[in-house]
Amino acid sequence: MSEKNHITGTITSVNGPIVKVQGMDGAGMMDIAEVGPNRLIGEIIRLHEDVAIVQVYEDNTGLRPGDRVVSTGMPLSATLGPGIISNIYDGIQRPLEEIARQCGAYITRGVKLSPLEVHRKWEFVPSMKEGEKVAGGTIIGMVQETPMVEHRIMVPPGVGGRLTFLAPQGDYTIEDHLYTVENGKVPFKGSMKITWPVRMQRACARKIRSESPLVTGQRIIDTFFPLASGGTAAIPRGFGTGKTMTQHALAKWCNADIIVYIGCGERGNEMTEVLNDFPELVDPRTGRALMEWTVMIANTSNMPVPAREVSIYTGVTIAEYYRDMGYRVAVMADSTSRWAEALRELSSRLEDMPAEEGFPPYLATRLAEFYERAGMVENMNGSEGSISIVGAVSPPGGDFSEPVTQHTTRFVRCFWALDKVLADARHYPSISWIESYSEYSEDVLPLWEHIDMEWKDLRVDAHNLLLEDNRLQQIVKLIGPDALPAGQRFVLFCAELLKNGYLQQNSFDPNDMFCTPEKQVKLLRCIMRAWQRGKEILVKGVPLQEIMALPQMAAMVRLKSEVSNDELDEIDRFMKELDVTLGALEREWEHHEESGSAT
Repeated sequence: MSEKNHITGTITSVNGPIVKVQGMDGAGMMDIAEVGPNRLIGEIIRLHEDVAIVQVYEDNTGLRPGDRVVSTGMPLSATLGPGIISNIYDGIQRPLEEIARQCGAYITRGVKLSPLEVHRKWEFVPSMKEGEKVAGGTIIGMVQETPMVEHRIMVPPGVGGRLTFLAPQGDYTIEDHLYTVENGKVPFKGSMKITWPVRMQRACARKIRSESPLVTGQRIIDTFFPLASGGTAAIPRGFGTGKTMTQHALAKWCNADIIVYIGCGERGNEMTEVLNDFPELVDPRTGRALMEWTVMIANTSNMPVPAREVSIYTGVTIAEYYRDMGYRVAVMADSTSRWAEALRELSSRLEDMPAEEGFPPYLATRLAEFYERAGMVENMNGSEGSISIVGAVSPPGGDFSEPVTQHTTRFVRCFWALDKVLADARHYPSISWIESYSEYSEDVLPLWEHIDMEWKDLRVDAHNLLLEDNRLQQIVKLIGPDALPAGQRFVLFCAELLKNGYLQQNSFDPNDMFCTPEKQVKLLRCIMRAWQRGKEILVKGVPLQEIMALPQMAAMVRLKSEVSNDELDEIDRFMKELDVTLGALEREWEHHEESGSAT
C-alpha cells in the first residue's frame, strides 16, 4: 500500500470525540488523521465533498475550531511481528507498560510509541533458500518469540515471486532487511515487521469444518455445550454472574496455542485485577507463565469511546496473524455490550437514525463482521489454523431480549447463558443447563467417541435427567418433595449428584480446576450408572432411603476432588464397588421379600 500525499484541513466543530474538518478534499475513508497541536490519533469515518468527520481515539480536551488536522493517507493498522506475545496494549495497540514507564499513571495525550521494541534483537533462523519461489503467507524463517511460541516470519499477503536475498541465521531487529522478493517489478524488501489494516480481514485459502473441540477442562462446557476449535460462543447475563470468571478459566485452561484477551469497556478496577493476575498465573500442565502465549488489550470504560470501538478489531487482527502461522488462537472479548454502547454513543453524535434501543441500524452488520473472522482455515502456506471467539454479553438487567444479545445469538453457534440463581448459590461455572445450547455437539463427536463410544448416549441421558429435574422442581415448589412418588424423588436425588458432583467445579482445587476429557467421561459414566442401576432396583421394591443412604452415593460427589486426572483407575475401581454394593442391596431385598412371602 503506497502512501498518499498528506492532506491538511481545519477543524470547524468539535462534538465530544467527533470532529468536523474542512479542507480535506482528496482524503480517503478510514484514513488515519493527526488532530490538533498534540497530533492526536483519529480516523476519518465520513466524507462529504471537502468535509471530513473524524473520530478521535484520544482525550481531545482543549481541542477547538481552527486547529489543524493532517490526513496521513494510511488506514488504522496493527503492527505485527515478534514481541506481540506477553504485551499489554490499549485499543489502538499502544504498549501500556512502556507508556507507564515513560508517562506515569496516566497516558499523555499525543504519545506515540512503537507497539514493538525496535531495538531488540531476535535470533532469526531461515527455513528457505535463495532462488526459491514464495507467495503471500510463505514462511521464510523462525524466531523464538517466547519459550512457548515459535514466531514464523511470513511473506506479507499480496507479495510473490522469487527469493533473491535471504539473510543468514543471526540476530536482527524487527526493522532490519531480512529478505528480498523479485517479481519483475519493484523488488519487495521485507523485514520481521509488517502492518495490516485492523478493519480488513486477512485472506485464507479456504475455510474448513472443524471436528476438533476447544477443550476447556470445564465439564459443563466440554460435555454439554462444547465449542469447536474455530467456533464462536457467547456468554450472556447481567452483573455478578461470573462472565469474567468464566472467560478467565477458558483463557487459562483451553487447549489453544495463543490467547488474545480483549478487555473492552470493562470497569477499571476489574481490568486492573486482570492485568495484575494474568502475569502471575502459571499453567500447571507446563509450569510456564500464562503470559508466554497471551496478548492483552485493555480499554477500560474511562478511556475514549472510539478506542473501545476499535479494540476488538485490533485484537482479532493479531489473532489472524498468528492463525496464519498455523496456530489455534482463542479470542476472549469482554464485553461486546460495552463495544456496542460505544457504537451507540458515536452514532448519536453523528446524528445517525437510531434503531432499537438507540443502537445504530448497522449494529447487526458490525457484530456479524466480527464473529465472521472466527473459523478453522487452511492458510495460504498450506498449514491449518483457527480462531475461536468467545464474546461476553452484558444485557442490562439480564434481559436476553435486548438488541445486542438477540443479534449475537444469530451469529454464534454456542450460547452459554449464565444463571444468577446459580451464581448466588456459589455454583460455578454458573452456566444454565436449561437456557444454554451448542450446535457443535455433532461436529466434535468423533473425538469424544474415540474416548468412549457411548459418550453421546451418556450426554443425552444426563441432559434429560436435568430437564426432568427442572420440571419436577416446579411441582416441588407447590407441594414439596415428600408428596412425590419414590421414582420422582430419586430423579431429584440423582440430579443433585450430577449438579454437585459433575457440573460444579472448584477453581481452587488442584484436582478439580481442570478436568481432562477422559476423566469427564468416567465421572459422568459413574453418576449415570448410579442413576440407571438405582432405577432398576427401585422398581424391584428396594426402599429409596436405603439406596440414598449408601456410602458410595455421598462419596460420588467428592470423587471429582479426590481423584486426579492421572488416577482414572480409581474411578473404575469406585464404579465396580458401586455395582457390587447396589447388587448386594438388590439381592438382600429379594431375599427379604422371599422370606416374607414364605412366612
